[in-house]
Amino acid sequence: MNKYEVVTAVGEGAYGVVLKCRNKDTGDIVAIKKFKESEDDDVVKKTTLREVRILRMLRHENIVQLREAFRRKSKLYLVFEFVDKNLLELLDIYPQGLEAETVRYCVWQLSRAMQFCHRHDVIHRDIKPENLLINMHDKSLKLCDFGFARRLPSLTLHPSDGANGALTDYVATRWYRAPELLLGSTTYGKEVDIWSIGCIMGEIVDGQPLFPGESEIDQLFVIQLVLGPLTPKQMEIFLRNPRPESIEKRYLGKLSKRAMNFMKAVLVLDESQRLTAEGCVTHNYFEGLVSPSGVTAEEVAPQYQQPTPSRGKYADNGPQQRAHASRVDDHSPYQQRYNTKQSQQEVNWISRGSTERTKL
Repeated sequence: MNKYEVVTAVGEGAYGVVLKCRNKDTGDIVAIKKFKESEDDDVVKKTTLREVRILRMLRHENIVQLREAFRRKSKLYLVFEFVDKNLLELLDIYPQGLEAETVRYCVWQLSRAMQFCHRHDVIHRDIKPENLLINMHDKSLKLCDFGFARRLPSLTLHPSDGANGALTDYVATRWYRAPELLLGSTTYGKEVDIWSIGCIMGEIVDGQPLFPGESEIDQLFVIQLVLGPLTPKQMEIFLRNPRPESIEKRYLGKLSKRAMNFMKAVLVLDESQRLTAEGCVTHNYFEGLVSPSGVTAEEVAPQYQQPTPSRGKYADNGPQQRAHASRVDDHSPYQQRYNTKQSQQEVNWISRGSTERTKL
């Protein structure tokens, strides 16, 4: 740490604190993750080494860049490029959601990050607003926090990456967790990340989590854990309840037809029918998308396309469609956002309510 000076603390996680620092020699601003426990802690050491190994393999413009890793006084430090905001902070500023074209650009960038990860047989397993960094100047999005990422077991190159069969059944903050994870599956795959893309998309459209996780169904589940299953009569009453609000009704007037098709394609209950990362990137929802640098989605996609079999009910929409048990399942920073009025700040390119918007 001698060559860095701490500017401020910017966040804290299960294993450590993230510091905004300045390189004394170059003046560059970086983010340094300082782990709380000593290097002798096997859990911390294993998690850190796994994250370093994966990040060194994943070099992509939509994945946060690891610049260096070092040890000081039995502490582990990871040095990353610094990005000024994360998506959770952005939604604090814009609680009504983001402008439609910004939503499209963010989802496209996240899809590209997952496409790259999945091509390297890496599943992230913890996609949530806190782990999506946003540059407020050029709208670039970067996926971060690979502490719970894994190589797929059948293709693992290192034992600590999750070899020898099953994956851990706890991953992802509850609101962004795929159905197969909620059911305790340990044989899940890349599809869990695709589900999370849909959850993120829904949340940035209107500022509210798509599946908040604390509901009547949650309550029924907890009751049954303690007292056993519902009686036949109770189950009959439960099944007569009206269907919850559909995706179509929830986002009526907020999503285009193509955007709706994309969301429904990633939020398929049957993971085998869920869109792949390849299908996400090439979906026609992104046709005509132009980045701030003038690059179109169509220009980028061919660089990554491979022959991929189409999958799922919505897979024909594009040109080439086809734990750790205690990972802080605490939504306090999220619930605080939905229970507290946030002051509005004017960044015209991103707010749906803005009268002037910078176009992509």
